[in-house]
Amino acid sequence: MQLSTQNQALSFDAPPVDRREILRYARARADGGAVDALLEDCLAEALPQLTYRVLCRRLEIEVTPAGVAAAGFRFASRQLAARLEGCAQAVLFAATVGLPLDRLIARYQRLDPPRALLLNAIGAERVEALCDAFCAALAESAICTPRFSPGYGDLALETQQTVFQLLDGRQIGVALLDSMLMTPSKSVTAFIGLKTGENE
Repeated sequence: MQLSTQNQALSFDAPPVDRREILRYARARADGGAVDALLEDCLAEALPQLTYRVLCRRLEIEVTPAGVAAAGFRFASRQLAARLEGCAQAVLFAATVGLPLDRLIARYQRLDPPRALLLNAIGAERVEALCDAFCAALAESAICTPRFSPGYGDLALETQQTVFQLLDGRQIGVALLDSMLMTPSKSVTAFIGLKTGENE
């Protein structure tokens, strides 16, 4: 994958569905009956409405024990610094499966809460699978660190404000709310370190 220092919007094919992971997010178990049937019904309704989009850019970074500097910004996080140690570059990305699923979940929260629960779990599994697909694509041409997201560990959720200054989320239909959460809700932002030896 060729990485740009400018915002770069990508589309992915749907990753394979992990039903066990969906049920884990829903805190449910396969039962060979009603739960499994409801899950399949939810998948049939949700999957055709999902899109798999990623916005990314490559950043030159400077790592210190206290944090990371990139593109004129400083990210105060010892854990992010530890994750990116040894990296001179990183990829900042946003991933989303789109807004229609949020509308489905909102509708069924009133009409059918168990269905809403499973749809929410499907969204969580789908956006994580998208992140995994993006990371796998990067790993074909670079040595990558595991991803690290705002709100995780000591990287404050308010970091999202800076992330959205660096990424124009509108390119993939993602916006940051005053709460620092994103819309669509099934969206993720993260840093990935690029180790020496990557293909430019």
